[in-house]
Amino acid sequence: MRLLLRKITWLFAVLGGLVALAVGVMTVASVSLRFFTTQPIQGDVEMVQMGVAVAISLCIAWCQLRGANIIVDFFTQNASARTTRWLDGLGCVLIAVMYGLLAWRTTIGAFAVHEVNETTMTLELPMWWAYASLAPGLMLAALVALVQAWLHFTGQDLQTLQGERQGEFA
Repeated sequence: MRLLLRKITWLFAVLGGLVALAVGVMTVASVSLRFFTTQPIQGDVEMVQMGVAVAISLCIAWCQLRGANIIVDFFTQNASARTTRWLDGLGCVLIAVMYGLLAWRTTIGAFAVHEVNETTMTLELPMWWAYASLAPGLMLAALVALVQAWLHFTGQDLQTLQGERQGEFA
């Protein structure tokens, strides 16, 4: 299960990286067109906004899995290993709840904007696409955080989830 979760989060992150790369290439093309022809790519700002949001949501589960989020351990530096594990587990539960709430609300938002046929201003792209594409990454991040919480609470090593013990990257 841990290997499957790690592989899925890695695939989401690669997909998120590809989306970010596409946004970057499109931005360079739009700026170049604006410089050479004074006409940028129509709707470039809309595509950047949606693309960056999607890229972040796809990458956030990998970030959570790798423990790459900010940890403030100033107050727990002298705490026992058991206390630190319990607090880390509690932090994982809280972030899982936050990711879950965000996934739920973006899903509800996708249905709401689909119902009223809301579109972007310039390209008139359906807005529900953007909302709906955020939910899977957020749901995966919530699942990863819950697994991490379980590992913390049961005293298991997080490196087995991260793949560091086996020397695996993905």
